Amino acid sequence: MPELYPPIAPYLEGSLQVSDLHTIHYEESGNPQGKPIVLLHGGPGGGCLPIYRQYFNPEKWRLVMFDQRGCGRSTPHAELRENTTWDLVNDIEKLRQHLNIEKWVVFGGSWGSTLSLAYSQTHPSRCTGLILRGIFMLRQKELRWFYQEGASYIFPDAWSEYVKPIPIEERDDMLTAYYQRLTSADAQIRLECARAWSIWEGSTSKLFPDLELMQKFGNHQFATAFARIECHYFINKGFFETEDQLLLNVDRIRHIPAVIVQGRYDVVCPMISAWELHCAWPEAEFIVIGDAGHSMMEPGICSALIAATDKFADL
Repeated sequence: MPELYPPIAPYLEGSLQVSDLHTIHYEESGNPQGKPIVLLHGGPGGGCLPIYRQYFNPEKWRLVMFDQRGCGRSTPHAELRENTTWDLVNDIEKLRQHLNIEKWVVFGGSWGSTLSLAYSQTHPSRCTGLILRGIFMLRQKELRWFYQEGASYIFPDAWSEYVKPIPIEERDDMLTAYYQRLTSADAQIRLECARAWSIWEGSTSKLFPDLELMQKFGNHQFATAFARIECHYFINKGFFETEDQLLLNVDRIRHIPAVIVQGRYDVVCPMISAWELHCAWPEAEFIVIGDAGHSMMEPGICSALIAATDKFADL
């Protein structure tokens, strides 16, 4: 692993009620007088981890992290009501205003890259930079690749466990089959499917499979929110108006300094999406890591992200 910054604790933690139903947990770490940056975690439903703080120079950055609706320490846990892309975009703005931040850099990977694009295209005047990793634009071809057919050709062993809870006659539409079970009234069915769904992603996230990561993804509390919220977003096509909405709206953010970091062998969010975003947005710096998959913890991706945050701290 490249040289991460030393572990630090937040200097501030709080909760913000963003609707009658939802309250989000947030934290700030680093330098209270530093350059503001907000980290948008993956999933949707993944929550934040303490190690994320170590990608940012604590002397230069005022780092804001929060758990999106329904996951991590936000409440209610695994809740699907009032949980859409645009609810989250609004939450980011409410949090920015709550913390009296005028503008900030936006950092997001995987689903966090989706949300970063949606937020910055909605509020471009509030973004001073974008650091994106593992590009995902929630299009049908991306969902079909990972959840229906494509990634299964590379990880057939992990795929056999992913399909196990679904009867053969329903496997021609895995998203719908999973959604029906993840929203079932039967808690046992929900948990079995949540673990299978989550472990599939944990099994495929790194170039070299990581048993510890798979165990984390199989944790009951984590898997329940992760699988339910992901499947909810995916079955609803990300709540976007059009399939290519994030690509079509690149003009809104073309002027914002940006870097795109992508693992060449990313199976979860295949490189075609990063490439298509790069072609639509050549002004953004495009960095391909030749020996990496999806995870921000992989050495090449980790190094590129730290180099990016160091560079953006001094912009």
